[in-house]
Amino acid sequence: MFSKSCEYGLRAVLFIAQSSLSNTKVSLVEIAQEIDSPSAFTAKILQQLSKANIIASTKGPTGGFLIAKENLKKQTLAGVVAVLDGDKVYTGCGLGLKQCDDQFPCPVHDQFVKVRTELKTMLENTNLYDLAIGIDNGITWLKRA
Repeated sequence: MFSKSCEYGLRAVLFIAQSSLSNTKVSLVEIAQEIDSPSAFTAKILQQLSKANIIASTKGPTGGFLIAKENLKKQTLAGVVAVLDGDKVYTGCGLGLKQCDDQFPCPVHDQFVKVRTELKTMLENTNLYDLAIGIDNGITWLKRA
């Protein structure tokens, strides 16, 4: 449903959010290792998220990535998805067909509209703070199987 960059971005943001609860900056290397993503690919994703002010980036020996505590409650998963995937997750055909809309629906159109609506609601109502609080210290569940 999400692009590969969005999947990695969501996992990276969750890792950064959890670390940010204790005001701990995390490096690109730490993030890439934790989410099991190539460093160069992770760097591009983090750059997009930083430009969108979802995460903060500082350079230098004490640098790293952090999300200000006040922003943890403001930032939602919908914001991350919007930066990395745009709105295609809310508008695309469930079967990936080019021609699918209310006028010319695919066989799963009506059911997929319901799924997209519920997904959008969940993403808009889930903030990074609530997710970070719920993460155990191990974080290993973020890695892809």
